Amino acid sequence: MAEALTIEIGSITTADAGDWRRLWSGYLDFYGARVGSGMLQTSFERLTGSDPRDFRGLIARIGGRAAGLAHFLFHRHMWRVENVCYLQDLWTEPEFRGRGVARRLMEAVYDEADRARAPAVWWLTAHDNATARRLYDRVWRLSPFVKYDRA
Repeated sequence: MAEALTIEIGSITTADAGDWRRLWSGYLDFYGARVGSGMLQTSFERLTGSDPRDFRGLIARIGGRAAGLAHFLFHRHMWRVENVCYLQDLWTEPEFRGRGVARRLMEAVYDEADRARAPAVWWLTAHDNATARRLYDRVWRLSPFVKYDRA
């Protein structure tokens, strides 16, 4: 029988700067996105700051090695009194995929939402992100909404 894999999830702290930057760079590369070093620094400061309106971050570790991250935000909603939770970014290092890291990160975001009494968690993914969608389609409900961006 295979040994159970221990995935540790914790809040991103200032001590995680190097691991966060590596994981975040992998995420950005995957989507072909580029942000300047100033934005990287600003994003990390927001994640590790104390403003409740800013993003929060979680990091997953396997055997002490950073394996994935999640960024999420609580925000007001016009159809609910309570804030809702937006999971903006979810990333697992390729070598750790298929081992439950993304699912554990999402469950940890759900736990955070429950603690904050946010009745909904929502996110977006690229329509062609087949790997991620296999997980999402198995365990969560696909929304009927279509996203549009200002060109």
